[in-house]
Amino acid sequence: MNQYEITFIIDPVLPGDEIQTAAKAYESLLTNEDCSIVHVDDVGLKQLAYPINKRNSGVYRCIEFQSEGGTIVPKLELALRRDERIMRFLTVKLDKYGVKYNDDKRNGKIGKKASSGKQDAEKSIVKDDLTLIEGIGPKIGNLLKTSGVNSFTKLAAATPNEIKSILSKGGSNYVSHDPSTWPDQAQLAAAGDWTKLNELKEKLIGGVNPSSEEE
Repeated sequence: MNQYEITFIIDPVLPGDEIQTAAKAYESLLTNEDCSIVHVDDVGLKQLAYPINKRNSGVYRCIEFQSEGGTIVPKLELALRRDERIMRFLTVKLDKYGVKYNDDKRNGKIGKKASSGKQDAEKSIVKDDLTLIEGIGPKIGNLLKTSGVNSFTKLAAATPNEIKSILSKGGSNYVSHDPSTWPDQAQLAAAGDWTKLNELKEKLIGGVNPSSEEE
């Protein structure tokens, strides 16, 4: 019996229930093809090493499974390739050392002492990724961080005028940006309410609520 591990990244702007539907779809595909699922790791939202489809983060899901002959792999990869909800994926065939490593890791024999710190680091990466706020790109994100606004919590506590003052220090290219919705977005992000944040972002254009401008 061959053992595989497939990791895929789901578009983070999808509603929370759609993210779970996308993730579960591939577990069902595997079980329907008589594969045995060994372990499912719901890694969650993580910052990407580089932007993909204009996204700076993605929702990671990893499935370890067994398949006789591995004939399911091409079918699985074709389904992932056609799925617009999936940003990237990677399939790895595990040798006996890879199988043992994953098993030992799940049983706490590997990385047990460092696991807590690693989880905190991953949470910190997400927490500090200000580019998840609609209207904030990498340059503005860096400008805010160097000015001390380096987390969702601090951004949520700042007033639009305080943010404008920071932007003005970056030069004329930053002054035109409207940060009026950034604190509200940051408050949802700080609370981990990604569904409501994504719903709000869908209404915005460049971080600005068109309806408020009309008023």
